[in-house]
Amino acid sequence: MDTILGFDAIGFWIVFTGALVNISGALLGNYLVLRKMSLMGDAISHAVLPGLAIAFLVTQSRGALPMLAGALLAGLLTILLTETIRRYAGVAEDASIGVVFTSMFALGVVLISRAASQVDLDPGCVLYGILESAALDTHPLFGVEVPYMALHLAIVTLAVIGFVLLFWKELKLVSFDPALATTLGFRTTLVHYLLMAMVAAFSVVAFEAVGSILVVAMLVAPSATAYLLTDRLKVMALLAPLIGISSAFLGRELAFEFETPVAGAMAVAVGLHFVLAVFFAPRHGLLARKIYQFRVGFRVLREDILALLFRWEERRPSEGMTREELFRAMAGNPALRPALVALRFAGELESGDGTFRLSDAGRKAGGKLIRKHRLWESYLAKHTPLPSDHLHDPADRVEHYISGEMVDAVAREVGFPDTDPHGKPIGDFKKG
Repeated sequence: MDTILGFDAIGFWIVFTGALVNISGALLGNYLVLRKMSLMGDAISHAVLPGLAIAFLVTQSRGALPMLAGALLAGLLTILLTETIRRYAGVAEDASIGVVFTSMFALGVVLISRAASQVDLDPGCVLYGILESAALDTHPLFGVEVPYMALHLAIVTLAVIGFVLLFWKELKLVSFDPALATTLGFRTTLVHYLLMAMVAAFSVVAFEAVGSILVVAMLVAPSATAYLLTDRLKVMALLAPLIGISSAFLGRELAFEFETPVAGAMAVAVGLHFVLAVFFAPRHGLLARKIYQFRVGFRVLREDILALLFRWEERRPSEGMTREELFRAMAGNPALRPALVALRFAGELESGDGTFRLSDAGRKAGGKLIRKHRLWESYLAKHTPLPSDHLHDPADRVEHYISGEMVDAVAREVGFPDTDPHGKPIGDFKKG
């Protein structure tokens, strides 16, 4: 095959290998993100470094098995030391992780420097891996030359998928409510250590491809991006790997365009996905939140206008409120004009001769707001020591968020009064 999916053979295996790293990292990273343990992934990815160095110094070999064994032992030792310090030294988990992984990484840097003086070992590969050479060291499989690195990562990816499917219920419950999981008889400690062992195994195998620094990007960033995009674990479990695959394709193109290490470019691509999610996620993105805040603020302003005109008509039923009086009462709110247009468009406001009046629909809506306001003032007067002249402001805020069911409950609680603490009529409401 000269080309695969539009790539030459080398380019395909680079993208395929990077995608495998991102898929397995994303599936495990989902639970680290949900459990607020992302730093543990960072710790393990850094802590495998001394394991690699010690394995070489002991065996004088850079073979796959010694490297994997040394790194895996170092990763498991990191987990054990972190848990031991947290449990028996009374140190917070984040502090214990920070102490262990920085110490292990520092030890690894010293050892790897010593090892590098004895063998042709590029310390830079420790940082960003050797993903560019993924297709050079191959093994025939069903007539196709498959890179060893891709084979190792494929095995890890299948193991991670199997682990997630097998322990789906346990991982879900432990991630969202560990206390309930323990009450129901789940062995939460065992699930925790199994997850950490899988993270360690992933970090060990991914280390050669993307290096210790970038493993954490692949382990956390796709999951953090998916976390911003959905509130459902099943959707998150699908989105995070898809984001990882997309980052593998985009990262390869960035690397070739700017002549940078592929693993680093893939990490940048993952970061770009995250930045886009931060701004444009449909529910949790900054833009969505700003739009939501604007919509809520605009609704509150419209309701404030209805309540203001309702009170005006209570005092002066035969007079409309002039534009000057309305603008003065609303303190010149810059969104006032659009709000008036929206009320007129909704048929809740009538204007003429320079004055504003409520339509029948507007009067009904304003009456509901005033009823909520005055019922809440009655509730506060009954259950709090607030003086009567301090009841208006809290009721003015709450009136916009009280549901119909809550109105009925408050009315029953205060005994269905006809007037509020200031003697003003509350209005009709359903009794009983």
